[in-house]
Amino acid sequence: MSERIDQDDWVDQDLLTKAEAAERLAEEIDDLTVQLPGTEGVERELLTRRLTALRESREAMTTP
Repeated sequence: MSERIDQDDWVDQDLLTKAEAAERLAEEIDDLTVQLPGTEGVERELLTRRLTALRESREAMTTP
């Protein structure tokens, strides 16, 4: 039988602030924006949808 740890693991998780998360989203948006012109067909549609979702998430995170 294993021993009980002093604290649950989730206590030590590294949580992002909204600003940090928005910054990471902005980086991903920039990467996809560069990638998009070189794509066609289904791949382009999927990247466009992802880009739209990322932009909406970032806006929701940065709008007071």
